[in-house]
Amino acid sequence: MLDTPEAVVEALRENHERPHGLARTVTAEELVEAAEAFEKSDVLVTALLELMTSYEFTGEHRKSPVVFARLLKLWDDSPDSFSPWEAHQVFWRFKWVTTSLLQVPDIPLATVRGWIDRMRSRYEEAGHGPQPVAAMSYHLAHHTGAGVADAYDLWATRPRTELSDCEACETRHHARHQVNGGHDAAALDAWRPVLEGNQHCSEEPQMSQAFALLPLLRSGRTDEARSHHLAGYRKVRGNPGMQDEVGLHLEFCALSRNEGRGLEILAENRSLFEATGAPLSHLGFLVGVEVLLAHLVENGHGETPVAGPAGRPWTADALLAHVRSEADPLAAAFDARNGTDAVGGDRRARLARRPLLDEPLPLGLRASTATRTVASASAFTSSSSTTAARIEVPEDFAALVREARRMALSGHPGDARLWTRIAERLADGTAPHDGASGPEDLLRAELAEHRAQQFSLDDRHAESTAEATAAVELYERLQMPWHALSGRARTLAWTLLPRGAESERPDRAAVRAGLDEALLAAEKLQAEVPFEGAALGDGEAALGDDLHAERTLAYLSVLYSDAFATYRDVIGALSTDGQGTEEAGAPSATDQGSGAADVERLTERFEASAGRLHTEAERLGFPHHIANARQFRADLAGRLGDVAGAERELRAALRDVEAAERPWRRPRPSAFLAQILLSKGETEEAAELLHGAIADAVAHDDASFALAPTYLLLGHASVHLGDPGGAVRHLSEAAARFDQDGEAAEATDARLQLADVLARSGQQADAVAVLESVLADGALPDVDQRMLAQARLTLGRGLRELEEYLPAAEQLLRLADTVASWPEEDRAVLTLVAAEAATTLAMADRWDAAETAYERAVASHAQSPNTGIIALMMREFARLTLATRGADGVDAALDHLARAEAALAAPPEDGDDFTAWYERGEIHYRRALVLAEAGRFDEAMVQAEAAISAHEEGGEHGEVPRAEAVRIAALIECNGLERRQEAVVRLNGAAARCRTAGLEEAARILDALRQEFLSR
Repeated sequence: MLDTPEAVVEALRENHERPHGLARTVTAEELVEAAEAFEKSDVLVTALLELMTSYEFTGEHRKSPVVFARLLKLWDDSPDSFSPWEAHQVFWRFKWVTTSLLQVPDIPLATVRGWIDRMRSRYEEAGHGPQPVAAMSYHLAHHTGAGVADAYDLWATRPRTELSDCEACETRHHARHQVNGGHDAAALDAWRPVLEGNQHCSEEPQMSQAFALLPLLRSGRTDEARSHHLAGYRKVRGNPGMQDEVGLHLEFCALSRNEGRGLEILAENRSLFEATGAPLSHLGFLVGVEVLLAHLVENGHGETPVAGPAGRPWTADALLAHVRSEADPLAAAFDARNGTDAVGGDRRARLARRPLLDEPLPLGLRASTATRTVASASAFTSSSSTTAARIEVPEDFAALVREARRMALSGHPGDARLWTRIAERLADGTAPHDGASGPEDLLRAELAEHRAQQFSLDDRHAESTAEATAAVELYERLQMPWHALSGRARTLAWTLLPRGAESERPDRAAVRAGLDEALLAAEKLQAEVPFEGAALGDGEAALGDDLHAERTLAYLSVLYSDAFATYRDVIGALSTDGQGTEEAGAPSATDQGSGAADVERLTERFEASAGRLHTEAERLGFPHHIANARQFRADLAGRLGDVAGAERELRAALRDVEAAERPWRRPRPSAFLAQILLSKGETEEAAELLHGAIADAVAHDDASFALAPTYLLLGHASVHLGDPGGAVRHLSEAAARFDQDGEAAEATDARLQLADVLARSGQQADAVAVLESVLADGALPDVDQRMLAQARLTLGRGLRELEEYLPAAEQLLRLADTVASWPEEDRAVLTLVAAEAATTLAMADRWDAAETAYERAVASHAQSPNTGIIALMMREFARLTLATRGADGVDAALDHLARAEAALAAPPEDGDDFTAWYERGEIHYRRALVLAEAGRFDEAMVQAEAAISAHEEGGEHGEVPRAEAVRIAALIECNGLERRQEAVVRLNGAAARCRTAGLEEAARILDALRQEFLSR
């Protein structure tokens, strides 16, 4: 019942603790009605201020001035009804009204200016300085675009007053002024205190993080842009009072080529389409949606389903038209009201912006299934255009075919793009075959080989074999025996690639027999069709002056296929013998036999095959094939533990590649060597090699090179080099590329590593954003569930560190339910998670739920001990109980500490890992604080002394907690027991001890307290 002032005040207090939103606003309106019934207006004042706050922070700017008008009348009629804080708020909220009036195009500018004049006169009458008034005049000028420079100077040169906006908000306005003037560098410099966390308020840094995104991108500071998007968006999503900021995050996604991420944000904020209480901010949201959708439509995704206003399905095309139908008249209304085109011009400028990056900025987030297709297509579109600029594609068809053949002969991976273009030209009829490029069957054979290679890369092995077989048949028909033999050998070797099903595993004996036949045929062909011989037919004749190289490389390709096949045999034997990594398709004991003798036999065969390839490549002058032989040897050496041998072969292989003048062959041996060097701790050279491998693969358009694991390795290297920024960049890239490759488990692993790096480098909000994306859809298929459990634990802890206690507790409770079903040997994890959930619920002031989780942790501890965790939980409950209930909570706090002490006194029989001296010391330390709070200083002193003694048992490891216990003992001694001199002596000795132990910071803290005591 709200029939007494006390009841309404209590209801107002409860409502104030709720998060901003519709429920809080509706309750605030009801409480104003209840307060109107009382004769005295003091409760009504409080209720009106609460209602105005609700309107301000939920974007209901149309209603806010009406409420303030009532407050101002009460202020004039009965100022005694206002507490000192409420009186201050009357003057403070003049600014809210000005900005609210600017939000509504129906309010004439004359009304806004009149309100600023009214504010000025009220401030002058009350003796307040003019700077806040000048700030409102600047906001008006900024909005209309008229007289901005003069208004800014008038505001910026005035001294701040107690009614000025907080420093963080003023910093935002100063920085935005620089951005509007085209000075990104100056703006980012001005923003530094907010973006680095030194200035903050309820609206900052999230507002500045949104407005700084494009200046950061334009300045090339992409790492910071990524971070501020991750951390900032979490604070504004779904908030009707932050529509502008949501729109800016949507625009950032479009201009950083993250359209898929933009669609996710749109889906999370579809309720904002109905939030029209702040028209100017709503327009900002609509323009951000426009920018995103316009880019999607331009890139051919107009039919993509998107989230729009509730009630009907939407495509990008349809929603774009709907948004424009709302934004056009709204922008026009502001320009008509203002008599300028500032609002409409800003919208046009935003819509005219083009993407600021050539390729998507990796954000480290997992795309949802619904948006992954758009994200992949956008990535493909941008990367294709970038590489197309590096690989020239001739328009003339004959020249196109010649260039493709030249690149294929040299083994250049860029030939794939040209063969694809040739196939497109033939399919669309723009290049009918006219004989200028040789026989039609030759082109068909070459295209079949290209398709076979592409199918193989996509693990479509049956289709790959069919295309390769078709190519061989065409080469035979063309009287091109060397090409046919090379194709046959490659087809046989490719059948040894890993298969997914038992039925797909190759008949290795048949493969071996086929390759032996190919080797014999190669020897015979050297006599019948020597490398220097004339063309046998039109097919070879079409190859022109390169016939000798074509035949030679075909011969070496046969030797390479044989070496590759024997290499795969050895790997399979090592796997079944337990010496190597298990792989799909490895031979079973019935396929190959097993044991050391089998490995030795296959190794001998491999050495013979690799040696033949090496020798012949050297004789014929093709050192890149020597490098191939060395890479096979290096891989086997590494698998057998001969790291030095592997490194030696890889360094030689890189020299061979340099001698061959084929830089596009560097990435694989470089990445392999880097992996070995990382295992040896030679991180700098490893990072250099990985950078080089990526650069070479991109420069030469090598789509077959595994970029995702290379970026992952580079992320590891960056961590070891102390470069967290580089690690974040490379791990984000790795995760995005694993997504594109359909490797969900690998992408998740990369993101978990990314979150760990972010958390350890102090970017906790970024880490939380990454982990939320990993866990957004619940359990992932093919991903280790313990890995996901660790992710949820890390997420819960991260949210707790960000003081988002309820979401943190939700994650921990969900995890507790998950681990409760784990095997008995893993059940100690439940004790840990339940204890952390209990503590987090207590931090959220949800004490009933906290007590339930507390007892669950205690019960779990009885079955699966985790003494250190249980003792920590109990100490935290003592601390939080005292902090919440004050002196009324002393007995409960002492009870928690007694239970912690009992847990230490009865350790499990099999023991668990905890440090007894530390736990005892911390219990005594906490008990000393509780007793001191109760005024029981003699008892508190005994506990402080006990804490000091316990930590002394830890030797050098106990010095830091010992110093803290001494500090508390000195405070009790001086302030509680009034023994100042004894406390000074205690502090003096403890500070000297800290300096001896190298703890300078602890010594400074103790010295400062000693000086404070002496100065009394």
